[in-house]
Amino acid sequence: MTAAAPLEIDGSAAPPRSNGELVFAEPWESRAFGLAVTLYDAGAFEWAQFQAALVAQIAAWERAHPSGECFSYYRCWLGALESVLVDAGMVGPNDVVERATALASRPPDHDHDR
Repeated sequence: MTAAAPLEIDGSAAPPRSNGELVFAEPWESRAFGLAVTLYDAGAFEWAQFQAALVAQIAAWERAHPSGECFSYYRCWLGALESVLVDAGMVGPNDVVERATALASRPPDHDHDR
């Protein structure tokens, strides 16, 4: 098992924090965060590789985001994770798109009992 992922405190790849605690606006953000850290801990990729992909995702968003679109750190985080996993051959590029499409087509609260 590798050491815990070294999260940057400062810089463009630093996660959002409030009073030193990580901040997640939506449940999927904490899931994406946890998935990346878990895969890193399992040795699926090097943290420096993920960090470089995250910085690249943020830079790409800054260069080309649609007018009026708000920045989402965790959308960049998820894009970086997808990129690293595709580059490692763990998933294919079409696998990510197909799964995201299938998940997006589910109704709201599909997994919650009423």
